[in-house]
Amino acid sequence: MATVTVMEYERVVTYRDGVAGPVLGPGRHRYSSRRTKLFPVDLRPRLLTVPGQELLTTDGLTVKVSATVRWRVADPSTFHAAAADAQEMLYAAVQTALRDRVTGLALGDALRDRAALGDGLTATVAAAAEQLGVTVDAVDVKDLMLGAELRRAYAETALATERARAELERARGEAAALRARANTARLLEEHPALLHLRTLQAASEPGATVVLKPPA
Repeated sequence: MATVTVMEYERVVTYRDGVAGPVLGPGRHRYSSRRTKLFPVDLRPRLLTVPGQELLTTDGLTVKVSATVRWRVADPSTFHAAAADAQEMLYAAVQTALRDRVTGLALGDALRDRAALGDGLTATVAAAAEQLGVTVDAVDVKDLMLGAELRRAYAETALATERARAELERARGEAAALRARANTARLLEEHPALLHLRTLQAASEPGATVVLKPPA
């Protein structure tokens, strides 16, 4: 007989004579080393990074999207028996979910709201991962990257938009100034006394010079 100590954060899947046996919990256990094989499974949360993959949007443009997945083992027996490499299967499920999501969006929509890009990803991946004995806590879109040509095109568009906005604000300012001058001229024409009052105000300012035109 042999003994094994199982840590609080793990479980040990056992096979006796090739047949699945009990899952050992935390503590010290005795087992037959000749007939029993042990497979420790870590239950602590894990982070899987899915690097950028090139995907086509609905408008036929290519973007590169990366994601992170927070997951943990929920059923040690299933996790060990369902796949030779459960994490690789999870990786593939995330890639598929990302592709399906991005191909349903136009590029502009994806760029405007990156959070919306991740909508539904967690539920989709979690459903696929359940058969692997895995619980998926969250799937988050990490980066949304454009090719060099697309980045240049978006930068030029943004610059042109800002220039147009600046021109519009300048035109509005000039129009407001013209309206103010026109209103002042009309008031002076309708009320000549205002012109004399304004002249006296200007003359009273330090350093002011007033040129008076003699009557004809």
